[in-house]
Amino acid sequence: MPNERLRATMTAGGWTHAGLAEATGVDPKSVERWVNLGRVPRRATALKAAETLKEDVHALWPALRQARAARGVSSELLALYEQRADLPVSMFVDLFAAARRQIDVLVYAAVFLHEAYPGLNDLLRKRATEGCAVRIAIGEADSPNVQQRGKEEKFGHGIESRCRLALMHYRQLTDIPGIELRTHGTTLYNSLYRADDQMLVNTHAWGVNAYRAPVWHLRRNRGGGMFDVYADSFSATWDTATPVER
Repeated sequence: MPNERLRATMTAGGWTHAGLAEATGVDPKSVERWVNLGRVPRRATALKAAETLKEDVHALWPALRQARAARGVSSELLALYEQRADLPVSMFVDLFAAARRQIDVLVYAAVFLHEAYPGLNDLLRKRATEGCAVRIAIGEADSPNVQQRGKEEKFGHGIESRCRLALMHYRQLTDIPGIELRTHGTTLYNSLYRADDQMLVNTHAWGVNAYRAPVWHLRRNRGGGMFDVYADSFSATWDTATPVER
């Protein structure tokens, strides 16, 4: 997946592949792979490149921001990320690609997935045709709760248009057996991205945009626990949601 942030930063600064390669002491082909293939350089090289470009290294390569290991807490918590922006979209893509039984998505819009990975629908379609049950619940644009969230996060009517955009993206999948799409008007306390027994929980905080809020990476224990709390929350929301007709 191309690194568009790096490409834009280089373009804005007038940097060529060869120029940045010389400044950082690498081969021009390496820089080309950073930009066009989304390869992540070694931390020392990335820091030098970021300094050269006068940009934050984690803005250019979010994957270099290390997750905090979960210590002294539930064994279900694999990692904690300070904000969703720290996670490369490839983490969501890889999570869904590895699913064999179940994919659940509960959001208001989350259009960042389609924007950063245009092949998302193809991935979900492939998972469904191979027997994976896919359930997607997105926000109902006219819901008072969705509109209130827009006011709280200072999106205004923007969040409503993003819900409609998400509906446009996912509606293309409604004729695929195994994929269900619904809209919900609930107060969304967390955005959930589940693939089998793993889940990314994007927590929400009043007045804070979702991309700036923390993310918990959970793996389900057989005895139940945190994972099942969120899984049950998804089920409860799903039961109240309205199916989108094919």
